[in-house]
Amino acid sequence: MAKDEMSGETGCQHHHHHHQSAKPAAPADPDALYTCPMHPEIQQLGPGTCPICGMALEPMAPSLEQAENPELKDFRRRFILGLVFTIPLVVIEMGSHAFGRPSWLSAGLSQWIQFFLATPVVAWAGLPFFERCLASIRSSHLNMFTLIGIGTGAAWIYSVIALLFPGIFPEAFRDDTGRVGLYFEPAAVIVVLVLLGQILELRAREQTGGAIRALLDLAPKTARRVTEQGKDEEIALESVAVGDRLRVRPGEAVPVDGVILEGNSALDESMVTGESLPVNKHIGDAVIGGAVNQSGSFVMRADKVGAETMLAKIVSLVASAQRSRAPIQRLADQVAGWFVPLVLAIAAVSFLVWLIWGPSPSLEFGLVAAVTVLIIACPCALGLATPMSVMVGVGRGAEMGVLIRDAEALERLEKVDMVLVDKTGTLTEGRPAMTALHVLEGFEREDLLRLAASLEQSSEHPLAKAVLTAASDAGLALAKVEDFNAPTGRGITGLVEGRKVVLGNAALLTESGIDAAPLADFAKDEAGRGASAIHLAVEGKPAGLLAISDPVKETTPAALDALAAEGLHVVMVTGDAQATAASVAKQLRITEFRAEVLPADKAAVVAEFQGQGQVVAMAGDGVNDAPALAAADVGMAMGTGTDVAMESAGVTLLHGDLMAIVHARRLSRATMRNIRQNLFFAFIYNGLGVPVAAGVLYPFFGILLSPIIGAAAMALSSVSVIGNALRLKRARL
Repeated sequence: MAKDEMSGETGCQHHHHHHQSAKPAAPADPDALYTCPMHPEIQQLGPGTCPICGMALEPMAPSLEQAENPELKDFRRRFILGLVFTIPLVVIEMGSHAFGRPSWLSAGLSQWIQFFLATPVVAWAGLPFFERCLASIRSSHLNMFTLIGIGTGAAWIYSVIALLFPGIFPEAFRDDTGRVGLYFEPAAVIVVLVLLGQILELRAREQTGGAIRALLDLAPKTARRVTEQGKDEEIALESVAVGDRLRVRPGEAVPVDGVILEGNSALDESMVTGESLPVNKHIGDAVIGGAVNQSGSFVMRADKVGAETMLAKIVSLVASAQRSRAPIQRLADQVAGWFVPLVLAIAAVSFLVWLIWGPSPSLEFGLVAAVTVLIIACPCALGLATPMSVMVGVGRGAEMGVLIRDAEALERLEKVDMVLVDKTGTLTEGRPAMTALHVLEGFEREDLLRLAASLEQSSEHPLAKAVLTAASDAGLALAKVEDFNAPTGRGITGLVEGRKVVLGNAALLTESGIDAAPLADFAKDEAGRGASAIHLAVEGKPAGLLAISDPVKETTPAALDALAAEGLHVVMVTGDAQATAASVAKQLRITEFRAEVLPADKAAVVAEFQGQGQVVAMAGDGVNDAPALAAADVGMAMGTGTDVAMESAGVTLLHGDLMAIVHARRLSRATMRNIRQNLFFAFIYNGLGVPVAAGVLYPFFGILLSPIIGAAAMALSSVSVIGNALRLKRARL
């Protein structure tokens, strides 16, 4: 949101940053900032139309109350009135062609009735088109409304002159009653058809925001605050303050981000992070607003509220991404830039050609050709092609836990051919676990685990947690420890149930006069696997060896295969020692890896591969990866990473596993394919429509399109582009 790309093109922009509050904007809030979906640099207070393309502006802050677009309401009214007047007009015009005029309806009367029916349609129902047409000429940003306004205006003015002063037209223009053909009916029908097209388009545009509304829906509207007296009171979500104690009952959604104070439960975070399995949470664990509480009831402390919550950040990220411009759109913009003047020129030329060389009545043929060219050539489908696909694609990503920062990242992702992956937390679980316990003759496995865990209770070492977890998983009761001692960096010793236990590296055992040799083979094997080996001795005898390592995520092997199938070369980058890295790489069949890379040097590795001509994506978490994420062609922040990572990465994968990279890549390919289809539709449609409308086929096949067919085709083209974009909602990824 902070990227303020204001261009100085128009006078109606207000330069100021604003932070989205989590409170959705009221319907058509006059002070809310509005922006054009096709020209995000246009920002103004309150609803209106874009000075460049004439489209209706949309509110920048996504809102839950699906406020009906004020323009949609207005157009619907105009459309209904237009229809009421146009139907009798068409009946009179068509009827007199098909069945001849009834005796009471003289030719003159018929013409005046047509005038009275068509004028309100053109003047009132079509008013917004003329307003925008004038605005576009004034600002010299010619757009589709320039063409519609000139086209329908010309047809109506011509008809009025023909009605009032038929005498000024040469003989060849008049029919047997000495009157000149009128174009009131096409003018009215075009206005009605264009209104219909606009209504369909505005309705479809509302569907593209579905993903954001689904996200906004996740947060409950109210929360239950636990008062000082221990009573529960229901308060509105907006009134939750940092530090409040909130109760969450089974089946309810977590209101805001925070930490569990009492109770425990399983939470389903799939809506927010895409992680399908429920996550068990205990006291002290963080919970995300929007997650659904499945089993127990718990009390939590609110830590982040309003716009600070993860969900609010996701919503604002998705909203600004949906409005960002993809580089591929520059092509469409350049074309549109010279397209309208070109169309005006073609219309003028075809008018003159018909006038000079056309069959009689040549002026009339010329007028029809010129108006049809203007109407059929509307470049609105071209302008919609990219932003519609981007909006739907970004929304689709958000539903899968793939957050895209801007359309550029979405476009680049398709071209990536190499992914650098951080080992810890991406390929692996990112937390140490006891992966093996080797027991020497004369000792019991459970007994050793109990002694080791009892001793580790007092330890601060990060590996201690792995041993304690293993013991609690095995359901072991721990014993008290006396004489606890932790000689720095070598391990720990103490008395457990009167037995002297030594836990640490080989050096500690040797120092304590214990022979570590019987454990040496185990230690060597485990080191080869990249695990940390902890020697265990009881009562002065070597007893066993605990292996602690960071286990590979279950989804990793399948994801690596899927990435390879997508044509991506995966390179593992890790700070681990060469041996550890080699063993993990071998286990996962990763051919290329870099070990002992300091976090600060990751960006250099990215640059090195880019130097070899690779398009590099970097997947990492945490703050220390930020420089590398920024340096890569596409940075992917893994997991519910930090804000820093979300800022510096083009893509944030809320569900921190490799499969998410596969999904992101497929999403990118599907969206880009969709954009190309849309651009193809739009180009082909205009490329074929304009010459036919100008009358190229007339000399050979006698084919001349009526302006009405032009209007129908124009409405259809933008609707087909939007329809195609909405297909992305259902694409298989």
